[in-house]
Amino acid sequence: MAQDKRVQLSVQAERAILVGVLLPDSNADPQDPLGELASLAKTAGAVVVDSVVQQRAGVDPATYIGSGKAAEIGRLVKAHNADVVIFDNDMSPNQLRDLEKICDCKILDRSELILDIFATRARTHEAQLQVGLAQLEYTYPRLRHMWSHLERIGAGAGAGVGARGPGEMQLEIDRRLVRQRISEFKRRIAEVQGRKTREVATRKRQHFTVSLVGYTNAGKSTLFNTLTGAGTFVEDKLFATLDTKTRLWRLGAAHGALLSDTVGFVRDLPHHLVASFKATLEEATHADLLLVVLDVSHPQAVVQFQSVVRVLADIGCGEQPAMLLLNKTDALAAPEELAFWRHKFPQSLAISAKQGTGVMPLAEKVLQQLLGKTLDVAITLALNDAKGATFVEKFSTVISRDYESRPGHAIFTAHISHRILEQVYYHATRPEVAVLRESADVVGQAATVQQWIAALEELPLPQTSGVAAVPTVAVLDI
Repeated sequence: MAQDKRVQLSVQAERAILVGVLLPDSNADPQDPLGELASLAKTAGAVVVDSVVQQRAGVDPATYIGSGKAAEIGRLVKAHNADVVIFDNDMSPNQLRDLEKICDCKILDRSELILDIFATRARTHEAQLQVGLAQLEYTYPRLRHMWSHLERIGAGAGAGVGARGPGEMQLEIDRRLVRQRISEFKRRIAEVQGRKTREVATRKRQHFTVSLVGYTNAGKSTLFNTLTGAGTFVEDKLFATLDTKTRLWRLGAAHGALLSDTVGFVRDLPHHLVASFKATLEEATHADLLLVVLDVSHPQAVVQFQSVVRVLADIGCGEQPAMLLLNKTDALAAPEELAFWRHKFPQSLAISAKQGTGVMPLAEKVLQQLLGKTLDVAITLALNDAKGATFVEKFSTVISRDYESRPGHAIFTAHISHRILEQVYYHATRPEVAVLRESADVVGQAATVQQWIAALEELPLPQTSGVAAVPTVAVLDI
């Protein structure tokens, strides 16, 4: 096979054969083991012409699937005139090379397919930097088997000035160049992350912040559009969202929150992909509230939910307030499936982002959670602090106003929520606050991600959920 078949890793409009190897610790759905891979291939633009599933006790070190199965796939490639074989597993460079020799076509593993999708979906400068770094880090250990120009640069006639001498292998040159580019990408991404961290922190001081998180294709962008009217791109494909978007969400009673739509999670991603897209999760890690969107109509809903909450805990969101949104209830085959979730997670809210069902109760619950406990306070402001006085009048219930007790100042006795009181310090100029009474009522009943993990440890899986294994999931996107 010509070496240049590995130079282009895109699968756009190519005829593809899907291959899945089910090992003893596999996380794939036994009822549809290649379902997610087929969705990924569709997102990348490939045309799936056939699929092969193999069960193995262990990986073949040479070809991953064994020489017999490799020869069988080679025959399928010829029969279907396929351009690419896509594996639902991550493979070593040697395995990719040996399979390409046998099949005489391009072989991609799961990570390469996802990187191809990222490359086509990235729109912002930040996303493109993240994709570029992920591609370079994935490519670096595979350079030997991706390029044919590995002969040594010879000394003597034909060599340019500065190239004569003992020579240097082209592979070594490529590796040095890739290392330099990786360092440059990391430097530029660090600048972006620093700037984004400051931006997120500033927004958090000025506004309530809410982040939509969840498995890919769970309906987050559809819900984002329904709540904010933002018109964000929505498509029935994995990773339709790769760039974090933030818009104002009106919650009623003059209150609002900044709502962020983040990239989805997917199972079985290598660590370097997660690390490369960590900047995207800035919105989630600093949010006042997480809205975890779950596609309850999916046969693997339990496994997807387990994956998402574990990743959230891994990135430092374990103690953040979170609400579970049971999305796509209009697509449920049986009502008892929803009853299962409502029984185990009574604070969850059933919604349909597509139809708008449950949107108003969601806004009310979020507002209660954001406002928190109520307080009776005395807030002292300078008489010329118009911005502070306007904020207090707008977002609290003012009981009395005293303009005489302290010259040059106004004292507002008000009934105000704990979170709104925090905002007073940003909107007013050097306010003086005295708490007169604190309500014993706890407003807002959001759980935490860590509490969900504890509940999931004893969760019996329903018949629709397939396997009980918890996949290793990575968070993607920025």
